[in-house]
Amino acid sequence: MAADQVPVRTTAADGWALGLAFFAGCMMVIIAIFQVVAGIAALASDDFYQRTPHYVFAATITMWGWTHLVLGIVIGFAAAGVFAGVGPARAIGMLVAVLGAVANFLDLPHRPLWSLVLIVLDVAVVWALAMYTRPYRLSGPPPAPGDAAR
Repeated sequence: MAADQVPVRTTAADGWALGLAFFAGCMMVIIAIFQVVAGIAALASDDFYQRTPHYVFAATITMWGWTHLVLGIVIGFAAAGVFAGVGPARAIGMLVAVLGAVANFLDLPHRPLWSLVLIVLDVAVVWALAMYTRPYRLSGPPPAPGDAAR
């Protein structure tokens, strides 16, 4: 072991935590792809969205397209950060997942089933990132070469 490395104590719960982080990252990649595809489809064709004439949160199809496209790109970058183990990526991932859920809630009249699927995925990402905790570092000297870290 190099002198500048600090051993990390791991427990059985750490395996679950890492699994949750990996799950959240995978779901974020899927959500990002879905959002980008929906954004591109809305920008390419005005017929992609169902028209709702009396909707309170009325917006142009182009605005919805750009919203989903930008949100998908940001979620994709946050997913890369979660996979890389960047600390702030977890908070950013939770924030963009919440924003994605809100955007899809506002999109319910246009695409009800698709919006509900994305809301469920966003909630799963928030849950997984909220449950994820990193292994803690030992405060004492490193273990002897033959000792197993717990």
